[in-house]
Amino acid sequence: MENMNMDKPATEIDRTYCRATIYSALALGFRPPTDETVARIIEPQNAMSLSAAAALLDSDGKRNLVGGIDALASVGRAAGSTLGSSYRALFGHTARGSVTPYETEYGNEALFQQPQELGDLMGFYRAFGLSIRLERRERADHISCECEFMSFLTMKEAYARERSDVAMLNETVKAQKLFLRDHLGRFLAAFVRQVEHEDPAGFYAKLADFCLCFVSREAEGFGIRLGPADLPLRPPGDEQVPMACGNGAGCAAMPGFSPPEDAESV
Repeated sequence: MENMNMDKPATEIDRTYCRATIYSALALGFRPPTDETVARIIEPQNAMSLSAAAALLDSDGKRNLVGGIDALASVGRAAGSTLGSSYRALFGHTARGSVTPYETEYGNEALFQQPQELGDLMGFYRAFGLSIRLERRERADHISCECEFMSFLTMKEAYARERSDVAMLNETVKAQKLFLRDHLGRFLAAFVRQVEHEDPAGFYAKLADFCLCFVSREAEGFGIRLGPADLPLRPPGDEQVPMACGNGAGCAAMPGFSPPEDAESV
């Protein structure tokens, strides 16, 4: 994120870019850790940039977003090279590891509803010109994918605000509200509860806690409620999920997604 002129009052465009920056960092944090994770979230200079974004969004300190970023970076630096093993221990290589990061694993709905939920999820992605890279193995309902989609939407919102494009602005704001209500916000509290139980003092507990604080602020702004922390895992029995996504490229591009060649870039 470019440095903002702190002598000028923050605009709604500034705040929207800050939201996109934080969603992007969350998406990166919930992927298997790499050097980029360290660079973007843990290294002091970049952690300070994230803190600046958090401070602008949480000027009254109600959500303690700045404290969350500082704690996350501190624990991450202390964890060092053990982040990879921590990630594997928590999230494993299957949908039902110690903690499941997949939205459609949550809820007591009948098994046949999982493909419907994934279909609804994919409907959001396709509506914004995003497609799946099938060579990647991560599922589209992974928390990282959902955070990155919110980053994409908020970047698009900022673009609409800069161009005074009312139609695009209304479309992206509506999509964010519905996506939070029906997807990311539906299972986030239950996911965070699992992470905090399995890794109470670790990097991923700090990351999950910060994510919940930030998304709670988002939900409050949209006038919606997050799903319950005691949302159970769906009944086991069918681990075959046909949709997957992986890592993408480009500004605010969703992991595993790429816009079609004729899509407008923001």
